[in-house]
Amino acid sequence: MCGRVRLSNDYSEIKIRLRFDATAPASNLPPSWNIPPTEKMLVATYTKDGRRISEVMRWGLVPWWAKDIKVGYSTFNARADSVTTKPAFRDAWKRGRRCLVVTNGFYEWRKRDRQAFAIGMADDDLMVMAGLWDEWKSPQCERIKSCTVITTEPNNVIGALHDRMPAILAEKDWPKWLGEEPATEEELKALLVPCADERIEIWPVDKRVGCIS
Repeated sequence: MCGRVRLSNDYSEIKIRLRFDATAPASNLPPSWNIPPTEKMLVATYTKDGRRISEVMRWGLVPWWAKDIKVGYSTFNARADSVTTKPAFRDAWKRGRRCLVVTNGFYEWRKRDRQAFAIGMADDDLMVMAGLWDEWKSPQCERIKSCTVITTEPNNVIGALHDRMPAILAEKDWPKWLGEEPATEEELKALLVPCADERIEIWPVDKRVGCIS
């Protein structure tokens, strides 16, 4: 599971690291150490004219056919083993609406005492997660883009806290996931695996992190 993330880097740094197209509009998303579902997330997408750009999307995927935006309250994560078949996500998958969810890491809680832990990359790099996105039109004709984080089985580090973790993508796999490079469905699914234990680090934080928005 991935229910709280953080992104504190300045956008100017992120733009260089993710190699966003120079002509793409800059994101106005402010830095945050605590982003819950339904709030805004920074994602990378690949446009039809061949550009990697940044977009700000609501966290919690609302499929195009949904009657109510409240669907997004329960779709902030998508399981890798059912992402191609679950109704909420299968159209986005079929349409190739894959994205990179850009974070500094996420939070998880130990069940026995609800101690909160922060998880980040061991090299202090950005944590880039596999995601899907879709666009929904509200009854008021407002167009809302939203996203979900794909989760997979945990590695040994996360397994001590939870039975799921986000699918963290290595930089070499970003082009394939975004569609910049060709890939079969099997090759894409093969990317949705737990990252190596040594790639991440974990440390305790204040329990109140789950109550702050």
